[in-house]
Amino acid sequence: MKVRNYIKLEFPALSINESFARSATAGFVAQLDPTLEELDDIKTAVSEAVTNCIVHAYPDSVGKISLRLCIYEGGGFEIRVRDWGKGIENIDMAMQPMYTTGGEDRSGMGFTIMESFMDMLSVSSAPGKGTTVVMQRVIKQRESRR
Repeated sequence: MKVRNYIKLEFPALSINESFARSATAGFVAQLDPTLEELDDIKTAVSEAVTNCIVHAYPDSVGKISLRLCIYEGGGFEIRVRDWGKGIENIDMAMQPMYTTGGEDRSGMGFTIMESFMDMLSVSSAPGKGTTVVMQRVIKQRESRR
């Protein structure tokens, strides 16, 4: 796939930056002319990924989060959210609905939500080295966009 455009942002893992990540993603992906529903799905998936970094990767500190957005020719795009935090011991278990290490106030639905709103989700992680979440989706051209 040929890259048409991309951005990379890096910010502290602070809860106030979750809404920034959502807004930045929405602004960047808007060039694909998504529907409002598509845009809401994308913003929700980014919110879940960034929140996972804040809550799980850095439970006792403030680390950094990298957000890379890439648009490919043909309407596909990729969202890559990376942290350098504590990592995930068992990715298969972590991706199960209702599983959480964040305490009783967390739903354990983050990966499930990301997966339901995107065409592809992959998670790679190493304990003590961090986690990378990659999500992809295609925005199909509507007749009115052609």
